[in-house]
Amino acid sequence: MGCVSSKQTVSVTPAALDHSGALNGGSGRSRVGSSTAGGDGGLVAELELNLKKVKKRGATESGSEVGESGRTSSNGCGSESVSFRLGNLHKYVEGEQAAAGWPSWLSAVAGEAIHGWVPLKADSFEKLEKIGQGTYSTVFRARDFESGRIVALKKVRFDNFEPESVRFMAREILILRRLDHPNIIKLEGLITSRSSCTMYLVFEYMEHDVSGLLSSPDITFTEPQVKCYMKQLLSGLEHCHSRGVMHRDIKGANLLVDNDGVLKIADFGLANFFCSNYGQRQPLTSRVVTLWYRPPELLLGSTNYGPSVDIWSVGCLLAELLIGKPILQGRTEVEQLHKIFKLCGSPADDYWKKTKLPHATLFKPQYPYKSSLWQTFDDMPEACVSLLETLLSVEAHKRGTATSALSSE
Repeated sequence: MGCVSSKQTVSVTPAALDHSGALNGGSGRSRVGSSTAGGDGGLVAELELNLKKVKKRGATESGSEVGESGRTSSNGCGSESVSFRLGNLHKYVEGEQAAAGWPSWLSAVAGEAIHGWVPLKADSFEKLEKIGQGTYSTVFRARDFESGRIVALKKVRFDNFEPESVRFMAREILILRRLDHPNIIKLEGLITSRSSCTMYLVFEYMEHDVSGLLSSPDITFTEPQVKCYMKQLLSGLEHCHSRGVMHRDIKGANLLVDNDGVLKIADFGLANFFCSNYGQRQPLTSRVVTLWYRPPELLLGSTNYGPSVDIWSVGCLLAELLIGKPILQGRTEVEQLHKIFKLCGSPADDYWKKTKLPHATLFKPQYPYKSSLWQTFDDMPEACVSLLETLLSVEAHKRGTATSALSSE
């Protein structure tokens, strides 16, 4: 299939919801209209302004870390503690959100994520077929009754309204709302109700994913197509990283492609905010990124990392697109690290002496490995292997950035 240069498209908002002040035309944002209780939208805006004056750094403006619990945390670049007197403001906002139709179990935990939106109605959409199944969610292809437009509905169920589960989903929603780029999937709205512990995320519909295309015997990617898809992936990641977001699960199944060859990064369920100053924040979990695309620092137990974890995954995917299969197919973390060292070489002794990673002593190879990358990919263009060598640097700081990768040949 072809790969075209991505263009900014205007998302179509379900027309049936316009009367209730739902989504603004295609931006994925809705507004709190005059239909909210008492018509106090101006007061809410005034209170929010006062809140911003009290906060030295708001979580949504500063790229603050959201901890692994899903809570926004104070860690050197996050929001500072707010006076207890603002508790009344939070209660007021919760009341406004309840009046807008949000259930209390959601607004109490995820108020920031849904702020300014109005929930969509389930009966505005017709489910057509199930197109995906995950551990915690199911994805449906659906049709908006009013416009006839095809969308994707991601159904998420919260067992007994568990607050921690809701917080994780709130983080994903908050991240998706922060991002706005033609190579990132657009969240167009949310469907929920007061009586149900189920939520639907409404996304634009994409016909394919890269993993499915790679597995098709009828499809072989040419080098120009690979370059085109990589450019779109790196452009989307550059936007994520510039907005303080790391994806933490880049792989073919999470890269959607439409019939025009436009690629969009999807599934931000493991994504998190990061700070440019890695040294001052809460520890992160190392149990992220699908094993075959997981960088060595995570396999060694790092809890202090940044967007370079995504860059490693990009390198794995670039090689996969070129040869048609994953290049590092380990069955365990130990085997995965062994395969990485065998292909990319093991770090120098200085690295092992300086590193304080939890599993460094356990996983350090008995003998050093030399890189076999150039021999493995000797039939590829030199510029391509050179880029791979950078992206798949065992030491994270040597991988460069999405921006630097975009400038390569």
